[in-house]
Amino acid sequence: MEKLVNPARERLAAGQLALGVGVRFARTSEVARLMRRAGYDFLFIDLEHGSGSLESTAQISSAALDAGISPLVRVPHGALDMAARALDGGAWGVVMPHVDTADEAREIVGHIKYPPAGHRSIVGGLPFFGWQPAKAGEAIAALNEAMLTVAMVETPKAIANADAIAAVPGIDVVMIGTNDLAMEMGLPGEVGHARVVAAYETVLAACKKHGKWPGFGGIGDEALAKKYIAMGMRFILGANDVNLLAQASLDRAKALRAML
Repeated sequence: MEKLVNPARERLAAGQLALGVGVRFARTSEVARLMRRAGYDFLFIDLEHGSGSLESTAQISSAALDAGISPLVRVPHGALDMAARALDGGAWGVVMPHVDTADEAREIVGHIKYPPAGHRSIVGGLPFFGWQPAKAGEAIAALNEAMLTVAMVETPKAIANADAIAAVPGIDVVMIGTNDLAMEMGLPGEVGHARVVAAYETVLAACKKHGKWPGFGGIGDEALAKKYIAMGMRFILGANDVNLLAQASLDRAKALRAML
């Protein structure tokens, strides 16, 4: 079987940044090629905070596979049934928010990895193989190897358990949800606070120890993003479609009004 290529995972494996953009607003497949052309490596299709459906997610995911950008899906906390269906629809990985313990991380892996790594059931005619039949043994091995499983840590409890979470086989990325973490610390909006920086250091150390990739979301300030990337962060949620559209349209309107 020809090797399956997950562009975001390939970037990470090469020691490069995997850059993602959140999809909360878009509902059609064009967003895949638009964001690939802009230089992003993955779509962060957000079913936790967005109002999209599994149907629109599958359509965007299928287009993303063809465009060469990885469709990753964040599901609501604990929505493991939704996670498995998103993967069947073409997602190259699942992002699970609010993972606080190693037991939760193991449960995620158990539901979204095929045997022997997990217990997910298989269905024929998957988009990764162009909807063509594939030998079950080869298919599940290839998919287990190519997919990304992302555990988001967003509380002080999760940071305290970061080493144990990163140690779980099948977890690929430990991602800090910086805004939620800062709020849980009683520091809303203070995403560069010393205690948040210390949390980053804890996650980075855990990932280095266990051979996992560290990531973050929620950092809009470029200087702070540069600092965290210099520290070793590699899986980066850089923006989302709502904020990009809002800022670009605001800048354009201001520029045009200033012409008179």
